Amino acid sequence: MRIPSPSRNVPAIGAPCRGRGFTLVELMVTVAVAAILLVIAVPSFRNIINSNRLTTAANAMVNTLNTARMEAIKLNATTQWCSGAPYQNTDSTGSTADSALSAACGTSAGAVVELTGSTANSLLAAPQLTSPVQLSGYNLGIRFNGQGVGYWAEDPAKTPLTSNIAVLCAAGLSGNNVITISMATGTIVTTTSSAETCR
Repeated sequence: MRIPSPSRNVPAIGAPCRGRGFTLVELMVTVAVAAILLVIAVPSFRNIINSNRLTTAANAMVNTLNTARMEAIKLNATTQWCSGAPYQNTDSTGSTADSALSAACGTSAGAVVELTGSTANSLLAAPQLTSPVQLSGYNLGIRFNGQGVGYWAEDPAKTPLTSNIAVLCAAGLSGNNVITISMATGTIVTTTSSAETCR
């Protein structure tokens, strides 16, 4: 009986196998394609990050504003959502109570303080704005009475506020780079997005 000879295509047992790697041309093409994708993706990714930072900052401001209102109702006391400018934190009557609130606010835009008797106490720290997000101008200092109705801190008549109260802007952001926080009838808070120049 004849035993068939092994096929010439089958490597012998124990023979080393050669692995096939990338050629220099293939490697250069891969690096070039990756570089092109990075050039296209990085600016878009940066735009998404800055847009999210702007939205997060606006949400934080709205949260502190709502906290000021709810604490005023809960404590049946005067609370204040602080402006970034001291002159917008004071009532034109210049009473002792107003001075205490103004002093407690300082220049912490978006902080919340409350008034117990003639003593002002901090309730909530101002939100931290991450670059490139900034206040575009100054926000208004808003006071809330025990019924939760907001009015401008400089208004001695305490008229329920219907106005834009803060504008947040992200410089260099393409598209909607501004979020405006508004209040209607001293209680309803809304936000709107727009494309404007940061001030």
